[in-house]
Amino acid sequence: MGRLILLAIFLAFVPAASAQTDSPPPPAAAPLAPLPTESFARLPFVEMAKLSPDGNHVAGLFAVGGEQRIVIMPVGEDRSKIVAIAVPDQTQIAWLRWVGDDNIIVGLSALLPVEADNWYISRMIAINRPTGKITRLLWDLQGQNSADLLWVPGDGGTEILVAGQNSIYVGEDFWPVVYRVDVVTGRRKTELRGRSGVMDWGADHLGRVRYGIGYSDNTTRASLYYRADGGGSFRSIERASLRDEEALTVPFLFVPGTDNGYVIKDGSGGRSVVAEVNLASGQDVRTVYAAENADVEGVAMSADGAKLLGVYTSENDDAVRWIDPVMVALQQKLDAASPKSRVRIASYSRDLTRLLVTVSTPDNPGLLFFYHAPSDTLTKVASMNEAMGSKRLSRSKLVAYKARDGMEIEGVLTMPRGRATRNLPFIVMPHGGPWAHDTLTYDYWAQFLAERGYAVLQPNFRGSTGYGESFLKAGQGQLGFAMQDDVTDGVRWAVAEGIADPQRVCIVGASYGGYAAMWGIAKDPDQYRCAVSIAGVANLRRDVNDFGNSFRAKLYRGQWQKMTPDFAAVSPINAIARIKAPLLLIHGKKDVTVDHIQSVKMNAAMTKAGKSVEFVSVPLADHYFSREADRLTLLRSIEVFLAKHNPPD
Repeated sequence: MGRLILLAIFLAFVPAASAQTDSPPPPAAAPLAPLPTESFARLPFVEMAKLSPDGNHVAGLFAVGGEQRIVIMPVGEDRSKIVAIAVPDQTQIAWLRWVGDDNIIVGLSALLPVEADNWYISRMIAINRPTGKITRLLWDLQGQNSADLLWVPGDGGTEILVAGQNSIYVGEDFWPVVYRVDVVTGRRKTELRGRSGVMDWGADHLGRVRYGIGYSDNTTRASLYYRADGGGSFRSIERASLRDEEALTVPFLFVPGTDNGYVIKDGSGGRSVVAEVNLASGQDVRTVYAAENADVEGVAMSADGAKLLGVYTSENDDAVRWIDPVMVALQQKLDAASPKSRVRIASYSRDLTRLLVTVSTPDNPGLLFFYHAPSDTLTKVASMNEAMGSKRLSRSKLVAYKARDGMEIEGVLTMPRGRATRNLPFIVMPHGGPWAHDTLTYDYWAQFLAERGYAVLQPNFRGSTGYGESFLKAGQGQLGFAMQDDVTDGVRWAVAEGIADPQRVCIVGASYGGYAAMWGIAKDPDQYRCAVSIAGVANLRRDVNDFGNSFRAKLYRGQWQKMTPDFAAVSPINAIARIKAPLLLIHGKKDVTVDHIQSVKMNAAMTKAGKSVEFVSVPLADHYFSREADRLTLLRSIEVFLAKHNPPD
């Protein structure tokens, strides 16, 4: 299949160019039949998809029977040798990585009771592709964390470097030891003994431990220890006060034969960049990559970890900016074949000839393809949501408005398909975090609400990531104040533009967004007809003081304390008397990120005060509603509540 057939496949997904103009579509002659709620509740076909280094197999979190499974399967049509492993109960998958062509390792995290408290625990398992055997790695260690992956061999070997603690009590065994672990047998040997005060270690692409990071939570100061090769002694080369927002220059790549390393750091323009730094002297050597109006948020490395291939930025198209010329050429070829879609290389083989490619738009969850470069063949693997296929849903676009103090706020606006474009029922949906941001990509919540007839605004309020250091710091001291006003001002902008009907506005959000939903109806009680909080934080002081016994609890607590001078003053649970609008609370009982008790107590307080409140406690749901049945409960609950308190028609 040559380029023409490749183009035909893409064009079958991409609509005509006239449907992509910036002008709004004309009102439909008759309302479009809405897609059923079940279609939006479908789990994506796969998340965290990773090609094996030889490009013959793919591993990831696949939707199987309405739940996510860790799956390894062949790329081709032969699906007879599929390995599928259930995700352990009350456990979240943190990451997934291939070790050679026959094994994957998976990082797990859980919130477990330890000594009358809840602790975040991390562990690691290995799964052998040919046999399906699961091997627990370092599970006999008695510490809190034993899944700090430092290095994976690039030559097909099975021994990795992992750091782990052997005690929860401060002492010799508390400080992580670096082990060389065989992922097939589980056998280990000590590579580097722990060092007092050092909680993190890092290795180069050859598997040599090159640096350690020391930290004291009493002072919130960190130190970087470095050695030029894998056998010498470490020396302290840098100190930073993390409380004062100083940062260590921690390398993710070492330049062979030098003391230089690649780091992500703040550039002169207030945006994060990739820079080459002399680690011994601390001097900048050069800027490797800088985006014009975006932050660098991550890096794409070669399979052996020896080369930087590209960077992930905060730009709204959610694309990878490739640096390697081979990847640049591949991306350009795929982009040219589908100019109206977002073509993203999601994973690649070690020789860069086999790719997993997603093709999507903000109004469709997309398709997954396998691309074989030598033969120029592209094979569809699946629709990311088979219930939708290539259907085009509601259109989204970036908008900008001025907050009341003049700060420019960007957001994503989704307009319901087949409806008039003025005086619409309106949902404002602030993101979680709050250190995050929404992008112009497919969002199943926004599309579901739009399908039900609502215009949806997702504002990136001050304090959001992706807009530079000054915008991020503008949120400090403003949690519950200007950060919330930015959300409200987005509603007022939409009303002034004639988009939103001011009498039909609700606020919906999850996690921090759930907090913002509850605080919104307390701070601006006449603005909203109703609110929906999903896994929201009602009592900031309780949440800020619960870091699962993290070694950096004081630092994290201090970071939150910079966000507002008084937690109690901006906690929704303390402002119930001001609330007028009905509130829906939805929370999973297996949430290990925001305690279920937050919604339990908010519901009790609202009920006691005689306020209108509904509480949907979902027994098996986690923070992300990663089971299909739980997503369906979530969406149906929102749908019924909104129809009751803010009907779209």
